[in-house]
Amino acid sequence: MASDRPERARNARWRAAADVLAQVRREPGITRASVARRLNLSTGSATEITARLRDLRLLTETPAPVRGRGRPTTVLAPHPSGPLVLAAELRQEDWRCAVATLDGRVEHLQAGRHASRDPGPVLAELRQVLDRSRRWYGERVRAVSLAVAATFVDGHLVQASSLGWGPVDLTGLIAGSGLPLLVGNDATLAGVAEARTGSASGAATALHLLVEVGIGGALIVGGHPVTGAGGAGGEYGHIPFGDRRLRCPCGARGCWDLEVDGRALARHLGEPPPADPHTYMRDVLDRAPRDAAARRAVAAVARALASGIAGLVNAHAPDVVTLGGFAGPLRAAAPAEFGEAYAEGLMTFRRAQPPPVLDAAHGDEGALRGAVAVGLDHVTSEAALASWAERHPR
Repeated sequence: MASDRPERARNARWRAAADVLAQVRREPGITRASVARRLNLSTGSATEITARLRDLRLLTETPAPVRGRGRPTTVLAPHPSGPLVLAAELRQEDWRCAVATLDGRVEHLQAGRHASRDPGPVLAELRQVLDRSRRWYGERVRAVSLAVAATFVDGHLVQASSLGWGPVDLTGLIAGSGLPLLVGNDATLAGVAEARTGSASGAATALHLLVEVGIGGALIVGGHPVTGAGGAGGEYGHIPFGDRRLRCPCGARGCWDLEVDGRALARHLGEPPPADPHTYMRDVLDRAPRDAAARRAVAAVARALASGIAGLVNAHAPDVVTLGGFAGPLRAAAPAEFGEAYAEGLMTFRRAQPPPVLDAAHGDEGALRGAVAVGLDHVTSEAALASWAERHPR
């Protein structure tokens, strides 16, 4: 109907703006001419869209270096007064907080170790950091994005085994701010980072696995995680790839978690379960080159890791597998055992051209950068851009 035309036109303009901002995220320092080519825009349309984004304090344009013939163009960058995302990560031992601009550039703000195993003091400390950051940056902060080593259902933390937490309400972190709180599993978000700008960049389907205390991961399709009903998908550590005699802190028996981390290394070494499986694994990996018993334990865990990966490859058929956390060092410490177990676990038709298994490009930064990516998805959505425009009229 004719009455719908103005609204459709507005929506189209915001879609075009979101597409331009997505290119700026994908290629920081991109020129307006390159954006036009990537999006198949005319020169006039590209000029009009970027001018609107500049007027709304979303982008800046500066002259690009002259290279040969052709019309001069400009370099696009986030406006110094433009929207920001606050991102934070809660890990087994510590937390950290960062701020990101529209091109995905991350500035670390603060980090600290947990002063308690109780969630109350941990969240109170993180809340203070977030509050200070919001006061400093003001209305530029448009979302808070949080990565946690935990299981989420419908946006609620229902279990964080590595932290020793049961269900925890995280909404107090942003209470009274009016900001959205975006929460996600650390391994899932690390997979998003690898698919967007890391070792799986360009892959249509990628499998990411992260070994810390247990193993988590995500199947990423088209740059977005497959999270299943309620968002709790990707709990690969709780597939019963392990010894059914062992009960996992999650409540299930035979979890893969118990075969691939410091707890598994301790069993192979005949030692008691470590209070801190993360530090224990680091220590065993460090001494493996000069300690035969440690080498044998590492080799056994590397085989368990590779065998499970093969099973997931058979199930998901990814283009590439990426390894984060201790997964890469485990493979590096026992490459022959890992390679043999991976090949033996694959279906015959896959062995000629198995999906490559690559170390994660973002390393220890993966989950935080994934939280940034999800936060920027929200901030550059059509609705969020329209809301920003209402607050910052031209």
